[in-house]
Amino acid sequence: MRLLIFFMMIAFVCAAAPVHARTVALESASQAVQPAPPKKTFTNTIGQTFVYIPPGTFMMGSPPDERARSVDEAQHRVTLTKGFYLQTTEVTQYQWQAIMESQQAYFQKCGPLCPVESVSWHEAQKFIEMLNQRPGTHRYRLPTEAEWEYAARAGTTGAFAGSIDAMGWHRDNAGGTPHPVGRTSPNAWGLHDMHGNVSEWVQDWHGAYPSGSVTDPQGPAQGYFRVNRGGGWDMPAFGCRSAQRIINGPGSIASTLGFRLVAEDLSAH
Repeated sequence: MRLLIFFMMIAFVCAAAPVHARTVALESASQAVQPAPPKKTFTNTIGQTFVYIPPGTFMMGSPPDERARSVDEAQHRVTLTKGFYLQTTEVTQYQWQAIMESQQAYFQKCGPLCPVESVSWHEAQKFIEMLNQRPGTHRYRLPTEAEWEYAARAGTTGAFAGSIDAMGWHRDNAGGTPHPVGRTSPNAWGLHDMHGNVSEWVQDWHGAYPSGSVTDPQGPAQGYFRVNRGGGWDMPAFGCRSAQRIINGPGSIASTLGFRLVAEDLSAH
């Protein structure tokens, strides 16, 4: 009789256990739910394709022995705490026309897939303002100088993110003109023309780099010159290095000056 009661108690416990186990499992599953990872790429309504750049830490600037180095390239550690979407190519003449309903590139005969150039920093901001007035789930802006170099390097530490002749249009291979975007080899993160073709405006004022490590730098609060990055079709190869800094007044225009955009996902906020 005692043995029968013992087995009945075991049966009762085993029958009841699954209810509790299912409850615990559901609670654990609920706690384990994570936000969906960002999509790697997206393309907006005017044909701009963006790729997700993950957060990370890198050495910005160049070592003292890098060829063609400038004095304003002091190496320092930079941490970017937020990922961002960067346009895979420079803004094209077609994309400029779609927003501004005008064309001002000097090399218009190069075609609609060539980078728009002869655009000042102020005019790039006007393009961004008008693009942001369109309905959508993204807000556009210029990259910071740190974001630009981090993306250009794509994990590399040398003067270039790969073979400069394969990755960029410069003085020795461009033939005196810009070229349609996306025809060069991309870097490891899928970005084209980060070396050469046209030099690209970034958001920052030009200033001396900090001497120590920094997080999410935005550049100086004020200044006289804005920075453009990447070099262009008119520059020697070493003028298109990942660390190369070029400065111009924000009202400057030149057939070597263009830009690309960052897109911020508003639905993630």
